[in-house]
Amino acid sequence: MTSSTTSAPVGAALHPRAGRRCHNVLNALHTTHYFSPDVGRELAALGITHPKAVNFAIRAAALGAVGAGTVTATFYNYQPDTVARFVPEIWRTAAPEDVLAARLRAVDTTLRRLLGDEALASPEMAEAARLALRATEACSPSGRPLYAAHAALPVPAEPHLAYWHAATLLREHRGDGHLAALLDAELDPVEALVSHTATGKSMTPTWNLNTRGWTQEDWDAAVERLRGRGLVDAEGELTESGVALRGQVEERTDRLDRAPYEHLGAADVERLTELGTVFAGAALEAGAFPADLLGKG
Repeated sequence: MTSSTTSAPVGAALHPRAGRRCHNVLNALHTTHYFSPDVGRELAALGITHPKAVNFAIRAAALGAVGAGTVTATFYNYQPDTVARFVPEIWRTAAPEDVLAARLRAVDTTLRRLLGDEALASPEMAEAARLALRATEACSPSGRPLYAAHAALPVPAEPHLAYWHAATLLREHRGDGHLAALLDAELDPVEALVSHTATGKSMTPTWNLNTRGWTQEDWDAAVERLRGRGLVDAEGELTESGVALRGQVEERTDRLDRAPYEHLGAADVERLTELGTVFAGAALEAGAFPADLLGKG
């Protein structure tokens, strides 16, 4: 694999959005396991079968056998009663450490299916794992519970799993900071979903409602609140103020998440982004995500 772009010179300043771009492609590969049938099979073997229970288990297991309040707080945009329906019952079904082991087995199977054994054993995968893990050296656990919990897990030996693990750490590090930006913008959980969906870069309303547990009435009420603030128009589209606010949220998130990418440096961030783009693109081409996942409709 060779670079198709002009590489950033060593010591070059990091572009303000370089970390965001790098995170996006790393997160794309991390996210594949949320839609993988391999995860469902592994968790079913532990006795966890409901899709929402599976989702809560695989992401919250690093926190330990926590209650519904902790999951609601750290996940942010899930309906509290939906969380309480499954948490902490999932821990009476399977111990968190067993869930984590099942998740890693499922990730291994998923990546082998999507990328192929040759890609997983390639020098490029080993390079991507090395770069991503180096970026995580500058992540901070302070105020970042999901990152801190995952950072305490051992790094897998295999390069493709080490790369996925590092992508997970970088995702949760940015995600924890993103919640601070949403709170600062005074966007509650449903308003955050509605306004993000209006950008066209989020899951569709149907997917958000089905996975997060909110009702159509909850969604419509959030639209009305955003309309009252002048952030969406009569059709539910972002106004100029709404676009500006969402931009501010992402810029604040970038600032809170800049440390790992500054630590890695502009040239290596560019290289990691290039490698991550190839792997994420291959996963997408292999059908990692539902066709109707993204968009405003």
